[in-house]
Amino acid sequence: MKFIGKALVALCTLALILAGSASYAAVNASLDRARVAMGDTMRLTITVTGDEEISSADLRPLLADFEIIQRSTSSNTSISNGRRTHVKQLLLDITPRREGTLKIPPIRMGQSATNMLLVSVSPAPDAIAGGKTVLFEAQVDNDSVYVQGQVILTLRVQQAINLDERSITELQLDNAFVKPLQQNSFQRTIDGRPWLVHEVRYAIFPEHSGTLEIPAQTFSAREGRARRGFFDLGGGGRQLRRTTEPLTIEVLPRPDTFPAGTWLPAHNLTLEESWSTAPEQLRAGESATRTIRILGEGLQGAQLPPVMLPTTEGLKYYPDQPVINDTEVATGLLGSRQDSAAVVPTRAGIWTIPEIRIPWWDIESGKVRYAVLPGREITVAAADPATSTALVATPEISIGTTVIPTVVSTSGDAWQWQLLSAVSSVGWILTLAYLIWSRRKPASAQPTTAGNASEKTAFKALLAACASGSALHARQTIIDWAAALLPQVTVVSLSQVATAFADRELTTALAVLNTNLYGDDSGNWDGVVLSEAVRRLRKQHQKNAGQETKELQLYPQAV
Repeated sequence: MKFIGKALVALCTLALILAGSASYAAVNASLDRARVAMGDTMRLTITVTGDEEISSADLRPLLADFEIIQRSTSSNTSISNGRRTHVKQLLLDITPRREGTLKIPPIRMGQSATNMLLVSVSPAPDAIAGGKTVLFEAQVDNDSVYVQGQVILTLRVQQAINLDERSITELQLDNAFVKPLQQNSFQRTIDGRPWLVHEVRYAIFPEHSGTLEIPAQTFSAREGRARRGFFDLGGGGRQLRRTTEPLTIEVLPRPDTFPAGTWLPAHNLTLEESWSTAPEQLRAGESATRTIRILGEGLQGAQLPPVMLPTTEGLKYYPDQPVINDTEVATGLLGSRQDSAAVVPTRAGIWTIPEIRIPWWDIESGKVRYAVLPGREITVAAADPATSTALVATPEISIGTTVIPTVVSTSGDAWQWQLLSAVSSVGWILTLAYLIWSRRKPASAQPTTAGNASEKTAFKALLAACASGSALHARQTIIDWAAALLPQVTVVSLSQVATAFADRELTTALAVLNTNLYGDDSGNWDGVVLSEAVRRLRKQHQKNAGQETKELQLYPQAV
């Protein structure tokens, strides 16, 4: 008993040690901008998740290249599923001491340290002549871009006086996707005079090669007037209006040297893989979820192609719905697509999963590159006879996009499984009957437009499929888009899409698409006709729905 007691004490001590090591703070550093000019301020945010005291941050290495203008802290505590999370932030407004590419070194907090960051510092802006107090300009990061590639437009307001009622007209472009990015506000010193700078940024993705015209944009505001008395509410200053010069961007076509497949012009493209269970530990009949994630810097998530899982001897795949997201990074958008599938070995043995190779175009070097997920061999052990049930080759039940393999037990309690199977079958039948009945119910009288988020995402994916020439991707995306645009109509096939719109050009384009997918003489598919048809139908739908656009308001911080 004494030995057991000592062992328990040792285990408790070890658990406390491990818990203490796990409680070390997770720290992270981020910047609101990675490019600044001399005299600009930027916000450095240090986030701590854990028990580390933020006051212990050693900021001395930062002072070598940066001056700290202001500092503040914030904290937030949340409880989710009984788990308490405490997040603290140290907010530093800093300005560079010199030009060049500067490093924000790791900042230590106790036994933790932040990640290193890089900042590009350009010379100070030229002096502003003519006594101007408000400037408005438009700037793009590149004068040329590949079709479906990303170009960043920045609308910059610089003010040396107080302004009220500030607004910028909404950017509208034909033949291009426009994605608003996060707005930035910071201070800038020019000739010893402080200016407040506001930046409104957009990620633009041209859809056709040739020339993209960015029209002049307008900024309007009212000059702030000093209050003359206690009951004077201010305001009433003169109205100001500034207009940028129009910009022209050359849109380069898809190079002939790019291989067949989805066209992906990007800064970088990577493939990642994860397994719910180590593939080396699989047994016949057991399943593990394999998740493949594509990350495209300078791409939308809707542009990324689906991962096609190749047929593999000894393995069966049951795909799940993909997860598509867009995340803003320093260079613009980072698109991601996550495809998951349940992998079920049908028998013991050594099975080879082929590599996955996706071509992409490096816009910086102008070359074809490949994102590669190497192949692997997995050794599947025989099923455990004591706990497993025998898998019998039976038909699969397909409901929507979920495939459920039927399993038959060979144990002595077969009647229990048969009873459970009968109850499950009745449940599925009742569910299907309810779905059919609910779809026949008249739709509610709420108006639908082409402005909801799911419809926009589906429309982007459809145009991306048409531009890339992917017939298989186009089939699925046009069904998804039609279902999102017309929620009151059941759309699960190309024929139902044609019936829903009753448009001759669309019907013809869908017939060509269907022939390419299933015909004997299928070849390269051109999605231009289909994309033009859906554009026209979408605009017509928007017009009928009476959709109105609103101005994009600029809400800078108070001066």
